[in-house]
Amino acid sequence: MSDDEEPDYGVRRLVLVHGRDQARQMVEPERKKLVDIAAEVMGDDAGKIGITYTGFCLTALPHKRLPDDEVWKKVGHRVTLLVQPGHMKIGRGQPRLFGVPYGARARMILLYLQTEAVRTGGREIELGRSMRDWLSRMGMTHGGTTGKILREQATRIAACSLRFFWEGEDSSGFDKGGFVRSGLRFHLNGDGEQDDLWQDRVVLDEVFYEALQKHPVPLREAALRQLSDRSTSLDLYIWLAYRLQSLSKPTPIRWAALREQFGSGYAKIGAFKRDFVKALAPAIAAYPEANVRLADEGVVLHPSPPPVAKRVVAIPALPNRKSG
Repeated sequence: MSDDEEPDYGVRRLVLVHGRDQARQMVEPERKKLVDIAAEVMGDDAGKIGITYTGFCLTALPHKRLPDDEVWKKVGHRVTLLVQPGHMKIGRGQPRLFGVPYGARARMILLYLQTEAVRTGGREIELGRSMRDWLSRMGMTHGGTTGKILREQATRIAACSLRFFWEGEDSSGFDKGGFVRSGLRFHLNGDGEQDDLWQDRVVLDEVFYEALQKHPVPLREAALRQLSDRSTSLDLYIWLAYRLQSLSKPTPIRWAALREQFGSGYAKIGAFKRDFVKALAPAIAAYPEANVRLADEGVVLHPSPPPVAKRVVAIPALPNRKSG
């Protein structure tokens, strides 16, 4: 593995020079999807924007389901995410425990709520048709198996306690509060069964909303759509969207540090490296401006433009953005 190796295998350059159709003929079959991702993002004319909170750029939810009573703790650079499962009453039944939200669907719900909060400038977020339309644009249908997963993850988000703890003298963010203050509950049909998730609106927790307003990170909606079913690639894209724009020089990050942030569940570094490189390729394909190289020791991050130009959305500067 050389320091000049591109994580996306050069598909962005192929699409730019040759176009999608010819580029697909020039790559191995398993890399055609990377060509499609790059072509969709580079050909996006709508320019719609998604928003996330800075804390989610340095930490993340679990990728797989945990035992329902297990607390999730994720440590990033100068910030820790703590998610505790919670109880919620559905219909006329007794309150029951819902575990920590996980996976790509939970991430996409959180992204929608954060995007709308910043776009509208308020804690009350419209659901109903607005959320269904957004999820549809992201390639997620409201019914069937996908709809069932979305309803489960939304309930977990509403029930859990989600907190960020920032470190240092210049700490910012919050150390108490949830994510959703109210909403994200089920309507019931005449038989008392869950019928439809989306009520008219949801109200975000005030403490989280204030932190989000101060420290939003803009993302390309077209990229989110292409990564909506790849939770690790989505995390890497969001991390790079925050990280690359803050660099002033090439910055190497070793495999051990990458495993600590993105693969703490891996016992063997070799298995982590294999899966990390596989997940990084779609994230880079969805970020045309990203300048990242693979090396024997890890990855090298180079100063890069953000995925959304700062003239479109201004991002307040944060202290201590040297690493992570």
